[in-house]
Amino acid sequence: MFKNDSVNLEILKKRAFNLRWATLPEGVIPLTAADPDFPSAPEISEAISSFAKDHYYSYGPPEGLSDFKESIATYFKVKRNVPVSPDFSFPVNSAANGIYLTCKAFLSPGDEAIIFDPVDFLFRYSIESVNAKAIPFPIPPGTIKVDFEELEQLITNKTKMICLCNPLNPTGKVFTKEELTQLGEIAYKHKLIILSDEIWSDIIFKPAVFTSIASINEGIRNQTVTITGFSKSFGLAGLRIGAVIAHNKQHYELLMDASMHYSTIQGVNVLSQIAATTALNSCGYWLDNFVDHLSVMRNLIVNELNTISGFKCIAPDGCYVAFTDITSTNKTSQEIHDLLLNEAKVAIVPGLKQWFGDGAEGYIRMSFATSEEILTDALGRIKKHLK
Repeated sequence: MFKNDSVNLEILKKRAFNLRWATLPEGVIPLTAADPDFPSAPEISEAISSFAKDHYYSYGPPEGLSDFKESIATYFKVKRNVPVSPDFSFPVNSAANGIYLTCKAFLSPGDEAIIFDPVDFLFRYSIESVNAKAIPFPIPPGTIKVDFEELEQLITNKTKMICLCNPLNPTGKVFTKEELTQLGEIAYKHKLIILSDEIWSDIIFKPAVFTSIASINEGIRNQTVTITGFSKSFGLAGLRIGAVIAHNKQHYELLMDASMHYSTIQGVNVLSQIAATTALNSCGYWLDNFVDHLSVMRNLIVNELNTISGFKCIAPDGCYVAFTDITSTNKTSQEIHDLLLNEAKVAIVPGLKQWFGDGAEGYIRMSFATSEEILTDALGRIKKHLK
């Protein structure tokens, strides 16, 4: 299922954009955007085809298809131990959009929101897009316990939100229940919204265990907005489908107003909801096999990167990206990126502020959601040019 012959490079070179196969010169291997090289589960395409054969593409309800909402609620109850009402969840056209509209719903110009550093640029972008200010809190790579008492020192009368990315992209850290409890209690104490981005929560490597912060207690849950998506777990990036989950009616109404779904200016296409519903209801076997494959790829890439002079990579507990310290090479992240692209013909993501914040300088990020053969080829090229 996740062998080299499952990867259709001919199609990927036509369809895989966003820094990947379709945007790079011939012969370059992309270990860039976190998007699988493998085809999605067949049930997803079958469900889309079955719906499409009737030749009707009518508007769906602005709050989302009932089957989609039910599947989200069931998933969070069974897999995350979070009581979710279908009435308080709705589809969005991506998890990224979910982050943005949550900032739009709860932040006003001049407000502050705490983000992790390094973290995906979408948090800062969304906060600044509503004229609020992002306040970074450093979290270094690795499994060392985070003491969120230091984060509490950043809270002012302007602070309205804490942005949690768990697992944390790009470092792959999975926060423990103890860490999340401390963070949740701080948010509860200061009456702050917790924006919990959980798009990576299915990609967890043993013995790490994922905890949804909304599962800890009712008080923390009622201040949390949970965001998830289906691009990382099921390869549905191009369908642009995610979900926003409120845990009370007041938050749900604020989020729906911010979404503009009722106006039909915004909304999520029906086929994407059909695909995501099928993924949740019928494709767990595919996801389990995918994570098993990724576990092997994680070990491969981490072991190989750590044989390269000047490279130091801590194995991620979640996410299928390897975040590697390259400071001992005496080169910048951009210099390593340029060298690998131009000489090794391997594309990676440099640890620049524009991607992950100031805390990413001196690091590079590589996706390993590909076949063993492609990953081995890429690592061989990197080692050859970084002896």
